[in-house]
Amino acid sequence: MKLMDKIDFNREIRRENLLISLKNEAASINLADIMQASLYLQEDAKYVQHGYREKFVESYVKGFLNRIRELKGDKNKYKGYVDNEELLDALNLLKDQESQVADQDLFNPSFFKIYKLISIYTTFILEEPIHPVGTPFPGGFEVKYDEKQYYCPVKEKQKDNPGAVCGFCIAEQDESV
Repeated sequence: MKLMDKIDFNREIRRENLLISLKNEAASINLADIMQASLYLQEDAKYVQHGYREKFVESYVKGFLNRIRELKGDKNKYKGYVDNEELLDALNLLKDQESQVADQDLFNPSFFKIYKLISIYTTFILEEPIHPVGTPFPGGFEVKYDEKQYYCPVKEKQKDNPGAVCGFCIAEQDESV
C-alpha cells in the first residue's frame, strides 16, 4: 500500500492529514476498478449460504461502493490524531492479507485497493466499524449502534483471524449473540 510509504510513523499523525493521503490514493480508483471490485464481491458470495446470499451481496456491494464514494468526496475537517501503532498494525495486516492472496487465481487488485482504503478510512477517520450498521450476518444478526458504542455479532470469533479486519475494527462484540 503506497500509504505506508508516505506516512512518517515517528511523528503524530493528524486524522485530517491521513484523510488527505487516503483521498489522494482513492483519486486513482476509476469506474472500471469499482466494477471489478463489485464483480469480485458477487463472485465471492457464491460461497455464502443460500438464504443469506442476496442480503450479503446487496449489503456488501452497496456498502463498498458507498464508502469509496464517501471517501473521495469527504470534505469534513477531522480533529485529533490517530494511534500510530494501531494504524501501522492495521496497514501491516492489510499488506499481509494482500500478499497471501496475490498469487491466487481469484486475486482482484481493484477489490484489494478499495478494501484497504475503506478499511482505514472507516476505522481511523470516521471512527466507525468497517461493516456499516445494519450489515447482516448469518443467523439474522447484524452490526448495531446504541448511540454510544458499535456492536458486531462476529467480532470475538474473527478478531484473531488473519484474513479479517476485525482485529482493528472499533466495534465491540455483541454480547446478546
